[in-house]
Amino acid sequence: MSIVSDMDGTDPRARLQALIDAEGVSYAALSRMLRRNEAYLQQYVKRGTPRVLAERDRALLAAYFRVDEAELGGPEQPRMATIRRIDVEASAGPGALSGDDPSAAPMLLDPRLIDTLGLDPAHAAMLRARGDSMEPTIADGDQIVVDERDRRITANPAIFVLRVDGVLLVKRVSRAGQAVRVESDNPAYPAFETKAADIIGRVVWLSRVLR
Repeated sequence: MSIVSDMDGTDPRARLQALIDAEGVSYAALSRMLRRNEAYLQQYVKRGTPRVLAERDRALLAAYFRVDEAELGGPEQPRMATIRRIDVEASAGPGALSGDDPSAAPMLLDPRLIDTLGLDPAHAAMLRARGDSMEPTIADGDQIVVDERDRRITANPAIFVLRVDGVLLVKRVSRAGQAVRVESDNPAYPAFETKAADIIGRVVWLSRVLR
């Protein structure tokens, strides 16, 4: 069954009544869940009072019925954009790993973030960084998003994912004559130059779990 929000002409009261009927739960029980008086939801559905659900009430009901808040009169949510998630780890340490396996489940990102980053989802990927050589900028376990269209190395250092001698790295890279200079943000790791770097793309965003 196709469900649309009241913005498309469907009354959220009718949708809520259909959900309540299908679930077999009482108006009073749901009202108590919302910490409202027992007549609250019945009055909303049958009498139109209140005119709209409070944001908190709508969120709780949407979570209870496992539906989008838009179905209960909330704002339409943007459709998420899909980018590839590569099931390998780019070394931000001594280096390991070769090849990449694009078999991991895709990653969903807010399209507004995609637009802000200037990404084309067809040419973007997410992968995990491992090691401490790029700390404090990139920490062990960070998920990084790579713009695969942006592979131009200039004299100004920028963070790229690259492959050197079969090892996938995330490093700060700049042009050094006919070679590229590969640097770590952690001063404990020495820089080096190479003419054999395969640039995968520039790192444009990261996601970090706070501990």
